[in-house]
Amino acid sequence: MRVRLALLVIVLACAASDAHGQGSRTAVEPEAEFGPVVRAYLGYLRSEQEVVDDRASRHEINPVYYRRNSNRIRTLRQMTIQLARETHNDYVPELYAVAGDEFATLFDPLPAHRKFAAGEIINDTFRYLGTVRAGEVFYLFARLDIYEQADLLKKKSEAAPSASAAPAADNSTRGDAVTRPRRANTP
Repeated sequence: MRVRLALLVIVLACAASDAHGQGSRTAVEPEAEFGPVVRAYLGYLRSEQEVVDDRASRHEINPVYYRRNSNRIRTLRQMTIQLARETHNDYVPELYAVAGDEFATLFDPLPAHRKFAAGEIINDTFRYLGTVRAGEVFYLFARLDIYEQADLLKKKSEAAPSASAAPAADNSTRGDAVTRPRRANTP
């Protein structure tokens, strides 16, 4: 009886310490719900913030630059977590967060960014994800990967021949209407 009681106490103590260990691990790793790719990207963003903080502490950057970059990092982090939770996929696209005055860094010519719709493809290169306000408004884009770009080009090329097929057929019915160079007369 005492052996069973002692064994029960030991099992309960082990279970309690394991539960405590699980709780502390969750507190230390709030990103444990994500896969290794998402966690690595979030770690990269954390490192970037440390670099910005360090540069600010050594007065290498001005406060405006510090605020904008800290807000951009926070925005990218927020979007990464949102995408990972929505898709349940351990994948992070190449993300860009640009302020309204930074559009020239991504686009030439500049698009009318106030008319973007979430999910819209811009210049066959970027998917618009939305805006996030973090001190200022950031527009978020995901660069299409090479497979998405190839699919997009394939769809466009499949749609293009149907539109250009009619004029080609029309030209073939004209026969000799095409001008040809004159034959040189040789004596």
